[in-house]
Amino acid sequence: MKAYEACLSATSSHHAPWYVVPADDKENARLIVSRIVLDSLHELKRPIPRPPRNAAGIESIRKLLAK
Repeated sequence: MKAYEACLSATSSHHAPWYVVPADDKENARLIVSRIVLDSLHELKRPIPRPPRNAAGIESIRKLLAK
């Protein structure tokens, strides 16, 4: 346990933090990870892009992502 603590303390930083998530309960682990991701995205203070409402717009996004 001390080795894990030393490793995480030495390598975690404000810009690249480590998170310890219990893995024995998959449902809660996924919820915890989802919350961490959402909080991190909100900290970027950037607007969340909205997808276009028409099918042609969605298709153009698919093509861009496929590249």
